[in-house]
Amino acid sequence: MSKSKVFLLFCLSFVGGIFLSSFLPVGTLVKTGLAILGILLISVFWKYKKAVIIGFFILFLLLGIWRHQQVLAGIPEIPEGNITFIGKVVAEPDIRQTHTKLTIAETTITKAKPRSIKGMILVTAAKYPEYQYGDKLKITGELKTPQVFKGFNYKNYLLKDGIYSVMYYPQIELLGQSKRGFASVIYGGVLKIKDRFREVINQNLSPPQSSILAAILLGDKRQISDEWKEKLNYAGVRHLTAVSGMHVAILTAILMSVLIALGFWRQQAFYFTIVLIVLFIIMTGLQPSAVRAGIMGGLFLFAHYFGRGNLSDRAVVFAASFMLAQNPLLLKLDVGFQLSFLAMMGIIYFLPYLQRYFGKILAMTLSAQIFTLPVLIYNFGYLSLAAPLSNILIVPLLPFLMGLGFLFVILGAVLQPLGWLFSLPVWLLLTYIIKIVNWLSAYFIEI
Repeated sequence: MSKSKVFLLFCLSFVGGIFLSSFLPVGTLVKTGLAILGILLISVFWKYKKAVIIGFFILFLLLGIWRHQQVLAGIPEIPEGNITFIGKVVAEPDIRQTHTKLTIAETTITKAKPRSIKGMILVTAAKYPEYQYGDKLKITGELKTPQVFKGFNYKNYLLKDGIYSVMYYPQIELLGQSKRGFASVIYGGVLKIKDRFREVINQNLSPPQSSILAAILLGDKRQISDEWKEKLNYAGVRHLTAVSGMHVAILTAILMSVLIALGFWRQQAFYFTIVLIVLFIIMTGLQPSAVRAGIMGGLFLFAHYFGRGNLSDRAVVFAASFMLAQNPLLLKLDVGFQLSFLAMMGIIYFLPYLQRYFGKILAMTLSAQIFTLPVLIYNFGYLSLAAPLSNILIVPLLPFLMGLGFLFVILGAVLQPLGWLFSLPVWLLLTYIIKIVNWLSAYFIEI
């Protein structure tokens, strides 16, 4: 067995331990037994390679269990009630139609003996006045534990992101901008560029065209109305509006082609493209789905670039193991993580077969959908009968939409009076997509 296969096996055993602990109570007796068995196999049967591998497999399984239980044990009990605290906006404000959601961290309760609050707080505030990333705020309101609704565990949904408390419409006082490090300055600068691109889109396009394009290019999928979210779901093309490995692959292909046409060497173009992809992920607001897409998609592309496409599955498993080591709660609580991992594995294993009959982008989409279908049905309770047809009619246009879309927002930001002119080809593509979605969204069944 090669070293890479052994490494893959250990990664899978680590993930298996997290999976086991996520769904079953694993007590001290079981953990002690696994530890003794693993150590015995390694020490007593050292001369037998397979026994040693099995021993390490058990220990990595135990490591996954320990890591998951360690994170659960570290979740604090946050006191509820009226408090006043000072905190920092640590993520891009989530601006909705009627309100804004602010993710607050580095929080300190202002009392005679100030003390910090562990974890982050999600504050729902009025849409105006507007707040920015990095703002330092003094907030007074009622701290609450997120509710568990029928059919939706809001508490667990926030828990995976390190958010333990919520607060609705408190009194907020802006204290100024907190001190920023180099990374924060870069992040804030990229968000300003994103705001400018968003203005260009909203000034030259109207909904639903504007909201769909903003979701594809900027990761602003929350701007899509509930009606259109349902239509996209029923037509089987909701994935187009969520930044995924497919978007990263398409953007990479576009950037590589443009840079090579501009005279860059292939190696220079590749590394420059990676930098631009990182900036793209930052521009989406570092959403978990975008970060996952960047890590998994990036490793997948690196494996192919260096001629090691046969190791793509191991790269994706390593990426998943790395992310779960940081946050083991993703495996059970984050449907997006499950879909991202399964989609990448579907692309790796099914793409070579489907590419014989379809174009690469369409084959990539269908491969991902085949692997993610069980999770989609289980979590959302419907099956889109039109998904194959809608993807055939829409997905091949995605590279053109992304390429022309970025050209439109860049030129529109620089040459503002001509924004409407640059938007015309993008508007035509979006209008076509909307017509197809309206037509095919009626063909689904509930399960």
